[in-house]
Amino acid sequence: MKQQHDLKVPPWLKNPEGKPRRVGIELEMSGLDLNQLAAIVADFLQLEITSDGRYARILRGDAAGEWVVELDFNLLKKMGRKNRDASTLEGGLENSVEEAIAWAAESIVPMEIVSPPLPFDRLPQVEDLIAELRATGARGTSDHIVNAFGMQLNPEIPATDPAIITAILKTFLCCYDWIVERTNVDLTRRITSYVDPFPHEYILNVVNPAYQPDLDTLIDDYLQHNPTRNRALDMLPLFLHLDKKRVRNVTADELIKPRPTFHYRLPNCDIHKADWGLHLSWNDWVRMEALAADSERLNACCERFQQLQRNPLRRWFGDWPEELENKWLAP
Repeated sequence: MKQQHDLKVPPWLKNPEGKPRRVGIELEMSGLDLNQLAAIVADFLQLEITSDGRYARILRGDAAGEWVVELDFNLLKKMGRKNRDASTLEGGLENSVEEAIAWAAESIVPMEIVSPPLPFDRLPQVEDLIAELRATGARGTSDHIVNAFGMQLNPEIPATDPAIITAILKTFLCCYDWIVERTNVDLTRRITSYVDPFPHEYILNVVNPAYQPDLDTLIDDYLQHNPTRNRALDMLPLFLHLDKKRVRNVTADELIKPRPTFHYRLPNCDIHKADWGLHLSWNDWVRMEALAADSERLNACCERFQQLQRNPLRRWFGDWPEELENKWLAP
């Protein structure tokens, strides 16, 4: 099922090793059980399904790496990898506990598809996969009030240069209200704190055009104000990749995995809607990268944003998202 969508190309096409940049994609949904979802993805991509316990499937055979289809619940995934003797009292009790947790989780915990890092020229294939999943019954965020489902993008960094990383972070902070408006972030996801906004003090510090930190300072400042995964742009996987000791001195959260990527967590996953697709959030990300790559334009944008942030009346009664759209962001 082919989808005809324009997928924009970012300004930086190479990663720090000089190879083509890639992006990992995570899609959360309901409407299909684990085996159904794994079978659809495996059939579409011509992959082989292997089991990783009772709540996860590994799909092998893609040159880019393994795909994962799983119930997005870490405790159950751990329980599901354990073999027990149900004839013993301990084994029987553990099975009962697992079954009770699985039953409770069934209506609120999403199934998740996690791609390997994909080259940009494979993004149209992901759009086609989304259309296939929609046609076979996948349901997304706005389908039910408790569906705090998201689509997460993990664009590979173009360089380890702190100036480039900082420029992308500055741009994201300037664009946060614009993105929230465009993505119509689901109320349930906001209430559950999955994508908390950055603290105001931290925003003012980073968007200052004079803020050009070295890598140690960039990481330290982030950790001081954001020692949590619950940010719309979670920088912890990247910073853990760049300086494991510095991050682990602040947080031992085992769910933080080192990755040379920006972890963009904000978008909903409205996979059941015919007009929804990867292109919506991907193209917005590319527009932000284009602003980040234009240092003169970004500095002017940051100065303007800083003025608004320091003036409550302008911030409350102005229309910064509209100004961003019409003045600072390229079409």
